[in-house]
Amino acid sequence: MTRLKKKYLEEVAPALMQKFQYKSVMQIPRLDKIVVSVGCGDCKDNAKALEAVIKDITAITGQKAVATVAKKSVANFKLREGMHVGVKVTLRQDKMWEFLDRLLNVALPRVRDFHGISPDAFDGRGNYSLGLKEQIIFPEIDYDKIEKLRGMNIAICTTAATDEEARELLRLMGAPFEN
Repeated sequence: MTRLKKKYLEEVAPALMQKFQYKSVMQIPRLDKIVVSVGCGDCKDNAKALEAVIKDITAITGQKAVATVAKKSVANFKLREGMHVGVKVTLRQDKMWEFLDRLLNVALPRVRDFHGISPDAFDGRGNYSLGLKEQIIFPEIDYDKIEKLRGMNIAICTTAATDEEARELLRLMGAPFEN
């Protein structure tokens, strides 16, 4: 069992149960999945760029990334339906817990001028979104071997009904929210 999952079961879940006065343990919010995605506009022309992004995201998450394609054609962006425009990976179960542990305890503290993550980035249904400017904050990425700095979006999906419950869940799990 991963370290963060053990912390959730032993400390976080009982604390949430007590704070929100749930009648059943099934009402306690928990993590559902984490989606990591990278937009790659230059991938439509350069197949090697797409392979490099897939390799980086696979190294960061520990799970094979999938290329995403455009759903519509947009003439202004010289984009046709079916062209590769990015990469995504959906993490569940143990890989999700491992990734979240590395994100909160290793990667985020390595961000330059880090003051915490925004407590306002919830969507109204208990899901949290986070944007990173560069992939080199993860220790799996070798700075000398990357072609270009790329950002990524991380969506943490929970079973929480409200943002307050999800914020408390992430705070108890160690998310460094700014004051």
